[in-house]
Amino acid sequence: MSRILIKNGRVIDPASNTDSVTDLLIEGGIIAQMGNGLKADDCTQINAEGMLVLPGLIDMHVHLREPGQEHKETIESGTRSAAAGGFTAIACMPNTDPVIDSPAMVEYIKLKAEKEGRVKVLPIASITRGLKGEELSPMGELLGYGAVAFSDDGRPVGSSSMMRKAMEYASMWDALIISHCEDPELSRDGVMNEGQMSTVLGMKGIPTVAEDIMVAREIALSRFTGCRVHIAHISTGSSVEMVRQAKAQGIRITAEATPHHFSLTDQAVDGYNSMTKVNPPLRSGEDVEEVRRGIADGTIDIIATDHAPHHRDDKDVEYNNAAFGISGLETAVPLAVTHLLRPGILTPLQLAERMSLAPAKLLKLDAGYIRQGGPGDITIIDPECEVVVDADKFVSKGRNSPFDGMQLRGKVLHTIVEGKLV
Repeated sequence: MSRILIKNGRVIDPASNTDSVTDLLIEGGIIAQMGNGLKADDCTQINAEGMLVLPGLIDMHVHLREPGQEHKETIESGTRSAAAGGFTAIACMPNTDPVIDSPAMVEYIKLKAEKEGRVKVLPIASITRGLKGEELSPMGELLGYGAVAFSDDGRPVGSSSMMRKAMEYASMWDALIISHCEDPELSRDGVMNEGQMSTVLGMKGIPTVAEDIMVAREIALSRFTGCRVHIAHISTGSSVEMVRQAKAQGIRITAEATPHHFSLTDQAVDGYNSMTKVNPPLRSGEDVEEVRRGIADGTIDIIATDHAPHHRDDKDVEYNNAAFGISGLETAVPLAVTHLLRPGILTPLQLAERMSLAPAKLLKLDAGYIRQGGPGDITIIDPECEVVVDADKFVSKGRNSPFDGMQLRGKVLHTIVEGKLV
């Protein structure tokens, strides 16, 4: 049985609000000992002096592409990418081919991940069969087979009646609904944020109201049904404010933001770089500031990547024809350190909460904390290390990143899953 001794690291545990320098001994897949001056024979020893030792990071919004689009990503390559990015667990979205809308598909993902995965893989099943918005998936059965939440991500559930039924059904098990908030009538044919930059570039824009309308609907339906609802990839200031007010009223709403939505504005689209094409689009500077404020004050509970890898052929085309999406697993930590930790928007404890404890709670996982007897899932980060993003060196098959060539701070040194260095 492998043993890992982590010495002199700055251990960050958001569950107990602990931030202190100590040692950890991981043995048998759990944290066997904590304390100063620990010693152990026949073990892998890591000198973590000056490093942040966090509970294993959890990304609850990942597109693994398998089955159906293995040329873009596979469970094997995607989980290696997650390990490189510091994530010990990822939740995969159901917009595969076939869609994850049956017990057989949930079982397929779990078995494939068990055989080939470097990190834990948690299947998210679809809200509606085939993502068509016409018939509910068998939620109770899917939960029994291991689905951790439900989403039609990639497509909004257009019918309010269908979404109401989904929330009422999910509430029977206190299951989580993850909503892709987009009014397709307002966003149709849009390729970037509607604003001054879209006008300058002569491209069809996606207005902020396309997101805001659907966020308002989900809040209203959550209030009406009592269902737990999570807003995926929130990107507008108005949506952040609506979530803030809903939480103040006790409505069961949570939200996530992606690194690209708190670090880039629509100014990055200048030059027609198709790597910046993402849905929801990169927004205005004012929206980005509001997203950062929402992350800081806890309105936005979670940082998730919306990892969306694509083959080069899907991106190396005219902007209007390029696929939406960014390969985000391997840049999430340096972007969070550079844009949130170093400027003081978040403390290390708050960063660990947004990237580990909060997603664990939302998905009802025994994870997101560091204590004796707890899971041996650990992420070790050097917050001072300078890194230059090189997309050609990504472990992911998807090299589609607008951050290629950028100089950032913060490097993942070690990812430990169930006591094993991955």
